[in-house]
Amino acid sequence: MMTNDEKTTRFGLMRHAETVWNREKRIQGQLDSRLTAAGKRQAESWGHLLETCRWDRCICSDIARARATVAIVNQSVNVPVTCEAGLREQNWGRWSGRSIAEIKAEVPDLLTRLTMQGWQFRPPGGEDRDNVWERGQRVLKAAANKWPGTTILVVTHEGLIKCLVYRLLQRRFLPTEPRILKPAHLHWLVCSRGQIEIEKINAMALDGSDSSA
Repeated sequence: MMTNDEKTTRFGLMRHAETVWNREKRIQGQLDSRLTAAGKRQAESWGHLLETCRWDRCICSDIARARATVAIVNQSVNVPVTCEAGLREQNWGRWSGRSIAEIKAEVPDLLTRLTMQGWQFRPPGGEDRDNVWERGQRVLKAAANKWPGTTILVVTHEGLIKCLVYRLLQRRFLPTEPRILKPAHLHWLVCSRGQIEIEKINAMALDGSDSSA
């Protein structure tokens, strides 16, 4: 584990708040869906909880649902914000906007075959998880190089967070592996000398049930 010195940059990763398509169980990918009223309340509550931590700045996905979440959270944490295309959700191509149930009904064999490819999972017309990992880790390393020794809030998407954490844990990204990331939680990563490591996953429950950070 890296030591917390002046050259170590600390990242608190969290997913955007609930959207209409989240509620409808539709795949968003790099398309967009507005925050629900509940999602807006979530983000407001998260902001009050997150202001108990020290943040120097925020970087977020440039997709609107992440930016909308940040706009609400930042009413409490009040830090500079930078949007990064590299923090976007995985591109789900022609499956964007559809539900998994619809896809299972239409092409069950294809969905099963692709899902079992782990890191090489690529929806038709989309991108694979290796690419999501590569662009995500580039953003974090660039931020650590630009703002060394700072603590940065990262507001992004579930797929990108999984790619970062699963690669660092050397998971195969297969459906047979147990779930380890709890919903609505903040996860801590650190970066020093160009190397990213996990500090703690599921470190803070954003619903306030566990405020350890």
